[in-house]
Amino acid sequence: MVTLTKPAEELKAAHQLLDEYDYDLRPVEKGYANRTLYINLSDNTIQEKPVTQQMKDIFTGGRGFALWLLWEAIRDDTKWDDPENGLVIANGPIGGLTAYPGLGKSTVVTISPLTKSVIDSNAGGYFAPYLKFAGFDAIEIQGKAPESVFGEVIIVIDGDTGHISIETAPLENVDSHLLANELAELYGGGKRGKYGVSTVTAGMAAEHINYACLNFSWYDVRRKEMRLKQAGRGGTGRVFRDKGLKGIVVKFNGLKGDLNSPIDMLMIRKAGKRINKEIAELDDKQNQMRKVGTAHLVEIMDHFDLLPVHNFRYGAHPESGKIDSSIWHEQFTQGINDSCWAGCTLSCSHAVDDFPLQTGPYKGQNAMVDGPEYENVAGLGSNIGVFDPLAVIELNFYCDTYGVDTISFANCVAFVMECWQHGILDAEKTGGLDLSWGNAESALELLHQMARGEGFGVTVGQGTRYMKKFFAKEYGAEADFLNDIAMETKGLEISEYMTKESIAQQGGYGLALKGGQHDEAWLIFMDQVNKQLPTWEDKAEALHYFPMWRTWFSIHGLCKLPWNDIQPENNADTDEPQKVPEHVENYTWLNEGLTGKKTTPEDLLAQSERVYNFQRVFNLRLGFGTREHDRVPYRAMGPVTEDEYESRQERYDTQLKERLGLDPGAMTTEEKIAVLREHRYEEYRQMTDAVYKRRGWDENGVPTLEKLKDLGIDLQEVVEVIQRV
Repeated sequence: MVTLTKPAEELKAAHQLLDEYDYDLRPVEKGYANRTLYINLSDNTIQEKPVTQQMKDIFTGGRGFALWLLWEAIRDDTKWDDPENGLVIANGPIGGLTAYPGLGKSTVVTISPLTKSVIDSNAGGYFAPYLKFAGFDAIEIQGKAPESVFGEVIIVIDGDTGHISIETAPLENVDSHLLANELAELYGGGKRGKYGVSTVTAGMAAEHINYACLNFSWYDVRRKEMRLKQAGRGGTGRVFRDKGLKGIVVKFNGLKGDLNSPIDMLMIRKAGKRINKEIAELDDKQNQMRKVGTAHLVEIMDHFDLLPVHNFRYGAHPESGKIDSSIWHEQFTQGINDSCWAGCTLSCSHAVDDFPLQTGPYKGQNAMVDGPEYENVAGLGSNIGVFDPLAVIELNFYCDTYGVDTISFANCVAFVMECWQHGILDAEKTGGLDLSWGNAESALELLHQMARGEGFGVTVGQGTRYMKKFFAKEYGAEADFLNDIAMETKGLEISEYMTKESIAQQGGYGLALKGGQHDEAWLIFMDQVNKQLPTWEDKAEALHYFPMWRTWFSIHGLCKLPWNDIQPENNADTDEPQKVPEHVENYTWLNEGLTGKKTTPEDLLAQSERVYNFQRVFNLRLGFGTREHDRVPYRAMGPVTEDEYESRQERYDTQLKERLGLDPGAMTTEEKIAVLREHRYEEYRQMTDAVYKRRGWDENGVPTLEKLKDLGIDLQEVVEVIQRV
C-alpha cells in the first residue's frame, strides 16, 4: 500500500485556486450526457459545449466525438506543442453500463508528438464512466498553463456537487503510482471514499520523450490502492505535460448499473447474462483471462514463430518458457475481482503485489505492479532479449509510473541494441551504456535517464523514426539499413507480433490510421496459421471488416477483449467463427437496449465506417494519410540480414522455388534476400490496391467523394480536404 510522502492536509493547504465553475447536474439520456467540457489552461476558461444531434448522427460518441472536437479546435498547420492543440478524452454512449463486461474505456485523441498526425489511444479504468455520470461526454483541453504554475495544474471535476476547479498542486509527486494515490486521498470524500475517484496522470518521463503515455486510475478495494491503466500510444502523456498539467480528477459517488438511462435494461441484461455464463464456464478452458490475462499469448506466439525476438529478427526463443504464462500465474496475486471497470467478469487486469524494486529512485521499496500484459512481456522481454521475469516486472513498473509507452520503449531499445550489435553505436555514443542483447540493467538505466531528462535515454525517447535519421546524419550509419530495421509505421512503433509470413497482418499495421497498432486488425491466425485468406480479395475484405468492427469499440467506450478472448462453446461451428457472431449479436442488443431502436450488425459497422473515414481525412488534413505513409519496414515483411534468412533457410528457399520457380542452390544468400524482397514488396503493393478498392478509396488511399457522400460525412470542410490532396 502506498503511503503519502506528506500529510494530506499539507498537500491540500499548498493548493491555489485558479478558477472554478458550477454547473447543473443532469441525468444521462440514452447513454449521452449531452454536453462536453471545454477548458483552456492559458486563461483558465471553463465552458460547457452542447452535443448536437448531428454529432450523434455522424460521430456517435467516444473516438468520434474526440476527433470532431479536435478537428474544430485546430488549424491545418497546428503542431503537437502549439497551445491550440487539443487533448480530448471521451467516453461513449454504451460505456458505463455494468451488466456487460468491458464497458469502461476512455479514448484519448490529440496531435501526436511521435507521429505528428492525429493519434487515438484508449485505456481502462473508471475515468470515462465517471466523467459521463459527472455530466460530460468528453473533456477537451486547450492552451498551456502560465509559466508561474506550469506543471503544477490539476483539474478537478466533482460530479457529486456539479463543481469544477482548476488548482495548483505544487507538493504532489509527478510519478503516477504516487500521484494517483495522493489525489485519491485528497478528493476521495463521500460515501464510497477513494472508490468514487478516478484520475489521469503522467510521470516524469512525459516531460522529455515523445512516446509518453497517460495513466488512468481506479481504486482496488482489496489492495486498498489506486491501480493504473495506460493510454499508451503516440505520446498523449507528452501533450498532457506540455500543457502544464499534473493531473485530472473526476469524482462521482453515485454509481449504479442503470445510470445510462437505457430504454430496455432487460435486453442489456440478457446480453450480459449470456456472456457472463460463458466466462464463468469456459474461461479456464480457453484463455484463462481471469488467471493470467493477455500474458497467456506468450507460449502461443512462440510456438507459431510469432514472438518478437531481438528486434523482430526471430519469432521464437529457447528461453521463452522463463517468461511464459506459467511464470505470470505464479507472480500474479489471483482474484476474480481484478477488473478495471465495475461488472467486468473477464477480470484480466492482474498485478504483482509487494514487488521489491532494485533500481532507480524507488530502490528498496516494495511496489504494486500492474501487469505485465502480453505486449509488455514480449516487448520488454523477448524483443530486447531479456528472459528474467523479475527484470520484466521492474521495467514494467518504471514504464508505468514514469509515463512511458511500453511498446514504443521496447522497440526503441531493441532498435538501439541491434545498432550496437552492428557497430553503429558504442559506449562513447551511449554515454557508457552497454546495449548488448538482454542487458536489462542498461534498459532500466535508459528509463531512469528519460525520467531525469538526461543522457542517451532522451535520444531513445524520441522514437525510432527520429533515431534512424539522427544515427544516419551523426554517425554515418547506412540509412536504408536503419529504415529496414526501425519497427515503426507512420512514426508509431508496431506492437509485438511477427508479421513476416502474414501479409494481411503487414497490412493491418501499415494501413492502420495511427500507425502500427494491432487494435485495428489482428489477422495473423486467420492469414498465416489457419490459411483463411487465400486471395487478395479475401485479405482486403478482412482488412476492411475488422478495422471497422474494432473501431466500434472505441466510439462506444468498450474494451474489445470480451468480444473474442472468450468464445461461445459452439463458436467454431458458425459460418464466420473469427467474427464471433454470437458476441456481435450481444453488441446489437446493447445498442438496441440503450436506444430503443432495432439494431443490426450492419448498423454498428456504419457507425464505425463514418468515424474511420473521417479520421483518414483528418490525417490528410495534417499532411499524411496517403499511400506513401501506408508502408511497413522491410523487417516486418522479410529477412533483412543474412543470419535472418539462414535462420529460416528451408522456408525461404522453398518459397523461392515454389512461388518464383528459382533454384536457390544456385544463388548466394545475398541474392536470395534481394529476390525475396522484390517479390514481397510487389505482394504488399497488390494487397494495398485491393484494400483501397474495398474501402472505397482511390489508388493513393484517399476516400472518394462518392464514399464520403455514401457515408453522410460530405461536410464542406471534409470535402475541401480531399479535393486539395
